[in-house]
Amino acid sequence: MNDPVIRYDVVSYTPFPQNIPLARRRTARLVAEWGHPGVAGDAAVIVSELATNALLHGCLRDRLFRVELFLAGAVLRMAVTDPKGERRPEPRTADADAQFGRGLLIVRTLAARWDVDSLSVGKSVWAELDV
Repeated sequence: MNDPVIRYDVVSYTPFPQNIPLARRRTARLVAEWGHPGVAGDAAVIVSELATNALLHGCLRDRLFRVELFLAGAVLRMAVTDPKGERRPEPRTADADAQFGRGLLIVRTLAARWDVDSLSVGKSVWAELDV
């Protein structure tokens, strides 16, 4: 993202499964309000997948995960930060009958770009949509 940030939102969530749909719905609503209803669904799915990964693989019992949305020019970035920097996400191939293992493949399919940034404590996994 090289353009200045036009819109920004951040919310920290406790590491409980019921917060995933809250983050997903907030994302869809904000992206639509920010003038991009056509990508609100994709943005919501990406946040849901990244937040689920944070909850399953990156959270500690009493540590929050954070969801940030940035709109800058023609780019919408969704970032999910968690406290476990040593657990970096890796796309994998899931068995046909597996319940888990497709999240990053979904993110890779929907997003124009995605990556992981190491932080002094934890990591931030982000994905971008061109809007």
